[in-house]
Amino acid sequence: MEQDNLSAKQNPDWALFLPAVSSFYISGLGKQRKGEEYFDPARIPAQFNGDVEKLNFLNSKEGLYYYKWGLYSAGHANLDTTKDDPSESIIREREAGTFMLGDSGGFQILKGQWPADWKDPNCPKAMIKRKAVLNWMDTYMNYGMCLDIPSQSLTTFHMKDPKTIEKDKEGNDIPGSGVSLHGISTIQEAITATHINNEYFINNRSGKCKFLNVLQGRTHTQSDDWYDEMKKYCDPNIYPDNHFNGWAFGGQNKIDVHLMLTRMIDIIHDGLLVEGKHDLIHCLGTSILEYAVLFTDIQRAIRKYHNPKLLLTFDCASPFFSAAKGLAYFNTNIEHNKKWSYSMEKTAEKKSYANDTRKYRDAVLAEGIHKVFTDSPVTDKLVMKDLCYRGQGFLGQHNKETKTSWDTLSYTLLQSHNVWMHMNAVQEANRQYEQGIVPKMLIHKFEGSKFFGELVDEIFSKKTKQEAINLIDYHSRYWMQFQSGSQGISGKKTENAMTNFDKFFDVIDTPKFEEIIEDSDDAMNEALGE
Repeated sequence: MEQDNLSAKQNPDWALFLPAVSSFYISGLGKQRKGEEYFDPARIPAQFNGDVEKLNFLNSKEGLYYYKWGLYSAGHANLDTTKDDPSESIIREREAGTFMLGDSGGFQILKGQWPADWKDPNCPKAMIKRKAVLNWMDTYMNYGMCLDIPSQSLTTFHMKDPKTIEKDKEGNDIPGSGVSLHGISTIQEAITATHINNEYFINNRSGKCKFLNVLQGRTHTQSDDWYDEMKKYCDPNIYPDNHFNGWAFGGQNKIDVHLMLTRMIDIIHDGLLVEGKHDLIHCLGTSILEYAVLFTDIQRAIRKYHNPKLLLTFDCASPFFSAAKGLAYFNTNIEHNKKWSYSMEKTAEKKSYANDTRKYRDAVLAEGIHKVFTDSPVTDKLVMKDLCYRGQGFLGQHNKETKTSWDTLSYTLLQSHNVWMHMNAVQEANRQYEQGIVPKMLIHKFEGSKFFGELVDEIFSKKTKQEAINLIDYHSRYWMQFQSGSQGISGKKTENAMTNFDKFFDVIDTPKFEEIIEDSDDAMNEALGE
């Protein structure tokens, strides 16, 4: 199988998927390409000819597949730009012509991993991290997000710095004692903290990286308030030389189509989506397959009537996260008037396969592990033992027999397979949509399969803001049939429900995921913590 050039297959008319790259995935590959023998040559699959650089999809010459776009988080990165870091060379030293969007690390704030009082402009811990993130973005990223405080931080205010928790005489924690790891207990405090970060970014950016103004809020009211507070940072009249260069939709904005369209209309009619000044809108953590074509329709309409250079992008970490759970993408379901999904399930993991030289796909089908299995450029070059490497009696780091047949390279191989499957599925969804294959989610009960694209076109064609808003509001019942597999509230239960990871992936015989999807690197650390 020759290199699959997914970059060449990407139609510029489509919205663009950005894989949220795992630091675990690039670490070993980066060390290997810089001369360190991180992976034993004898361990590398035979058809790789000793070169794991084939798993670097940003490498147009050596990668098994080439996809020149991605997202990487400052929350995973080594923020010290003064020292060489081989583990990050795939990002730092990527070839010219590739594109990387930097996530700022707000997720690490809500998880309490960057402890500070973020609402205090004089907090030294917050300032150290704020400076480091901006410098890292300006050094390595094409676009970056401002350091926003996610709406969900309110739900983790209770997490306390262990050093500040008081003890009673028996040594038990005193209820109510201790200092919050981030200090954000209300949406207004999240807004205040984000203002502090935005002001620092806008006044200290070098101009090398273009920045996105991140919009948060867990309800329509919170989202409206957030936009009203933050929109000034994109205004060339207020910041003629250093305004932000686009938008990132987080919280409810990214998955509630009614709110999403309303916010886009707000931005356009406020003069804040101007060609050459604000050419990118990114939707954070959006994994549902149907949204790939939904975003394409929106991008098409905005380009037609307002900004011909607009690029609408979206990301998710699902390919990396699922691999950490031992799940392989094995098929994609794209049928007319049906639910679209990526299918994944537990794949081969047995020590008895450590000497199995059958082609991977043939073996998993023969063993009944998968009823169907779509090969990727990665699995096409694997035999069974390449994934299930550790046999009976294999000793790990602590001279104890390992629990599973998988090692670090096993997870890396599966992640690479899953990433290709996800990229290919998004592109295939757009191809099928152009041929009239429409997911059930977008089909109007009475108006038919072309309704969504036609309605979006009409919305953005309106001459006045109020006409567009009225049309969006008129179809409020239609927007209720839309649902998203990412964090947030949408669909018919927008009043009181969150969505689950496996509701929008066909996950076979596996435990349900939590509503807030954990970090893919955290999941990998747990998987390898034998």
